Amino acid sequence: MGLPALISADEIVGTVLVAVRAGGADLSAALDQLPAAIYVTDPNGFVTYFNPACIDFTGRHPELGQDRWCVTWKLYTEDGEFLPHAQCPMAVAIQTKKPVRGVTAIAERPNGTRVRFIPFPTPLFDDEGALKGAVNILIDLTDSRQADFLESQARKCRRLARFMGDTQTFETLNLMASEYEDKARLIREN
Repeated sequence: MGLPALISADEIVGTVLVAVRAGGADLSAALDQLPAAIYVTDPNGFVTYFNPACIDFTGRHPELGQDRWCVTWKLYTEDGEFLPHAQCPMAVAIQTKKPVRGVTAIAERPNGTRVRFIPFPTPLFDDEGALKGAVNILIDLTDSRQADFLESQARKCRRLARFMGDTQTFETLNLMASEYEDKARLIREN
């Protein structure tokens, strides 16, 4: 179940990166509509933008220019160890100037509930290669959201397949869609 979600999330990251690099007045409007929690930081890790999904995800209203590295209230590793924000995946991505992938974390909300998620922190660079900031997408791994995500990926694959003239690509996309649908069905049945 993890790999297709990772691939799909990276595709989402690519779309978000294009939007962030383009900037302008349409940036907030475009990112505000996405269902995944997305936030942007400056080169020092201070949050400069977050979409409404971040509030739902974290159970709090992040403070622009105050929150650093992350929009979550508290973070934990997959093993339940406390993870200081200064050591979170976004901090690592900014400090190393490299995307961080393949990490799972647990966010604790102020009300005590926790959500398991995959972050996709990705540094942003200007045309000269200087670090401009970073963007992060937090993919909720709770069952219903994961099933919704898989079903949306299946729909995307089927839409793409309709426009393929190549039989092999058409069949591959439809096979991927079926696999996404099967995984979503299993999640919903359990």
